[in-house]
Amino acid sequence: MNIRTRLTLLFTLLVASIMLLFSLSIYYLYNQFRENEFQQRLEDKAMTAARLLDDVGQTSKDDLTTMVAEQVSVYNNQDKEVYRSNQTNPVFEITPEVRRQARKGGSIRIRVDTLEAVVMHYYSLTHKQDYVMVASGYDRFGFSKLDRLREILFFGWLFSLMVVAVAGWLFSSDALRPVSELIEQAKAISGTNIHRRLRVGRQRDELAQLALTFNEMLQRLEEAFVTQKSFVSHASHELRTPLAVMMSQIDVALMQQRSTVEYEASLSELLDSVKNMMGLVNGLLELVRANSDSVTLNYQPVRVDELLWQARSALLLKQPDYLIEIDFENMPEQEEDLILLGESHLLTTAFQNLMENGCKYSSDHAVTVSLLFTPDQVQVSFVDEGLGIPAADLPHIFEPFYRADNIMTVKGHGIGLALTRRIINLHKGNIQVASVESVGTTITVTFPLREPTPAVQPLLEETAE
Repeated sequence: MNIRTRLTLLFTLLVASIMLLFSLSIYYLYNQFRENEFQQRLEDKAMTAARLLDDVGQTSKDDLTTMVAEQVSVYNNQDKEVYRSNQTNPVFEITPEVRRQARKGGSIRIRVDTLEAVVMHYYSLTHKQDYVMVASGYDRFGFSKLDRLREILFFGWLFSLMVVAVAGWLFSSDALRPVSELIEQAKAISGTNIHRRLRVGRQRDELAQLALTFNEMLQRLEEAFVTQKSFVSHASHELRTPLAVMMSQIDVALMQQRSTVEYEASLSELLDSVKNMMGLVNGLLELVRANSDSVTLNYQPVRVDELLWQARSALLLKQPDYLIEIDFENMPEQEEDLILLGESHLLTTAFQNLMENGCKYSSDHAVTVSLLFTPDQVQVSFVDEGLGIPAADLPHIFEPFYRADNIMTVKGHGIGLALTRRIINLHKGNIQVASVESVGTTITVTFPLREPTPAVQPLLEETAE
C-alpha cells in the first residue's frame, strides 16, 4: 500500500469517525429532548385530568384523548383506581411501591417498550385527600421524527463518507506531488550527472528541508566521487612510473651478458625504484586509513610532546642528516594540558610528514617545532627556511598528488600534506599554511582541548604519571 492510499484511508477513517460521533451525539440529544418533551406533555395531561376531577368531578374524553394509546388513571389513598380515561386501552401497570414513592412528592418517569408513563402526586382541596395520577401514552409523532432523523443522519453520513474519500484522495495527491517530483528527479541522477541537484517548488516546508539535506549529501558524494576518480588516476600514474622504470632497467640488464659489478648496479637501481614504490604504496595505505570512518579509530589519551619526540626519532632513523629542533620553552604548568584524545599512530605520522617536508625542502635540512598553549587549545608550529610555496600553488597543496612547480626536482609523491590534513581533521584540529617563496614556510596545527569525561579521567591520570 503506497503512502497516497494510506493517507486517504487514514483521512477518511478519521473524518468518518468524527462525523459518526457527531451524528450519534445529535441523535442521542434529540432523543433526550423528545423524551423530556413527551414526559412533560404527560405531566400536563395528568394535571389537567386531576383539576377537572377536582372541579367538576369528571373529565371529558374529548378534552384528554389527544395521544396515541393515551390513558390517565387516578388512585386514592387506598390504592384503589377511582378513574381511568380510556377503558379500551390496556392498563399501564405500576406497583404499589411506585405509588408510595409518588405520594412522597415529585414525579416518576417510567418507560416500557414504546409506552411511556408519568406517576405523580396530587392533593385535592375539594376532597381533602391525596391522589396518585398515572398518565401514559405512545409518542407516535416524536418517534416518527426520530426515525426520520436517524435516516437523514445515516444516509448523510454515507454520502459525506464518499465525499471525504474523494477529498482525501485529492488532498493526499496534492500533498505528495512534491514527493513524486523529487522521486523522478532523484531517478535521473547517476554517476554521469552527479552534479545535478533536486529542485522543490515550496521553499519553506519539510520537503524543502529534505531536498536541501539530499542536495548536501549529493554535494559530499560528488566531492568524494571526484576525489576518488582523481585519486585513482593519480595513483595509477604514480605507480606506473616506477614500474616502467623497473621494467626498462630489467630489459636493459637482460639485453646482454654483464659483469657482476654491472648486475649489482642494476639491482641497486631496481632497489631504489622498489623503495620509491613502497614509499608510495605505504603513503596510499595511510591515506586510505585516514579517510576511513573515524568511529573505527581507537582514540586514547596521548601527550603532544611525546608524539613530537616519537616523530622526530622515527624521521632521524631514516634521514640522520636532518636537523629537527623542538622548542619546549612554553610548556604548561600542568601536564594534563599536554594530553589530547587521539590516535597516536596517525598523529605521529602527521607530525613526521610536517617535519620531513620542512627538512626536505630546506637547503640546510632544518626545521623548528614550537608549542604554544592557551586555556582551550594547543598549537604546534613547524617553521623552515626553505624553498617556500608559490602563492598560486597554496590553495592546492592539500590535494593528493599535487606538487608545486618549484619542487618538481625534489623526490616526493604529493601525498604527505593531504594525509596530514585528513588526520588533523579527524582530531577536530585545524591546519594553516603561511609561506613566501624563497623565504620559508610556517605550518601551524591547532587542536582544541576538551574536558575529559569521567570514563577517560583515569586514563588521563595514568598517562600523566
